[in-house]
Amino acid sequence: MTWNIGFLGAGPGVAALHIPTIARLGNLFRPVHFTDVGSGRAQALAESQDAKWSVGERDLFADPEVNVVAVCSPPAEHARQILAAVAAGKRAIFCEKPLATSAEEVLEVVAACRSAGAVMMVGTNHAHDPGWKRAQRLLDGHPVEAITVTLALPPNDRYHQVVSEGGPFQSPARGRPDTGNPTVAASVVKQLITGLAVHDLPAVRRFAPRIDSVEYARFIPPIGYAVGYRAGSVTVQLALTMLPAGPDALWRVTFSTSHLQVDLDYTPPFVHAGSGALAVMHADGSRTEYPTTPDDGYEEEWRYFASLLEGAAPVDYDDILEDALYPLQVAEQIHAAMTAGVLR
Repeated sequence: MTWNIGFLGAGPGVAALHIPTIARLGNLFRPVHFTDVGSGRAQALAESQDAKWSVGERDLFADPEVNVVAVCSPPAEHARQILAAVAAGKRAIFCEKPLATSAEEVLEVVAACRSAGAVMMVGTNHAHDPGWKRAQRLLDGHPVEAITVTLALPPNDRYHQVVSEGGPFQSPARGRPDTGNPTVAASVVKQLITGLAVHDLPAVRRFAPRIDSVEYARFIPPIGYAVGYRAGSVTVQLALTMLPAGPDALWRVTFSTSHLQVDLDYTPPFVHAGSGALAVMHADGSRTEYPTTPDDGYEEEWRYFASLLEGAAPVDYDDILEDALYPLQVAEQIHAAMTAGVLR
């Protein structure tokens, strides 16, 4: 069966990630409707795909040809649009990260989809990357002692706007946010955690399901953070740097046990360069590198979504719930620790 998708949003994530991805999956999916808030991008995308377009959500929700709603709008809109789609009778929802921006919204959205029997999925492409699946197998039976997530990313306009003139944390006196103010710095770090660290925190949750104490948390100028927290016997470190001149992109997750260090380097978004590269350092100092695969996490997540739609796999609402709540809990505890002024 071919599943017809209506896209809420027509930005780069749709144009450069999802449309090329589903085009490589044969006849599993077909874009039939695009909508935006008046930017004109929906019309351009629709014309390139021989699909319909509209401004606003109403026409898409009323379109009988749409049997999958893909929520690819700004994060603050996700929960409201999912609830509206379910209320309109749509029973298949693909939502980009994050599922919602508050714990209350997460609970409401998952409850609504569960009650309606709607198939739902959050687009956590890293969780479906073949490299991550192999890493899980290698780590099986080896208790993880430390996890490090390191991001070195080129400029991203969305986050530069946060810490530049006119951004939401702008200081009226200085024209830029006063990140020396603990409250401002904490708010910026919270936004970065929920917008970027959210990609990998579901994987972290598998080994560190609770946050016992925040050990350190700092905003790193011009845009970045350094965060460390403890979860039982597991130490978690999160680091981000995003420089205007931009280093080469690095997106690495490292899992350390008493016998292994597993490094997983994800390919940069938008390039469709295959799966993450996996390397293992053994206790004897030897190193094993595993071959990458042509398929990346974006392809695998859409294939998995098709299996949910076809009933070949059940929707795990509880897992979706916990994966969505965990990044919010991490961000809230980091924010609370930074604003309390107890961290250096």
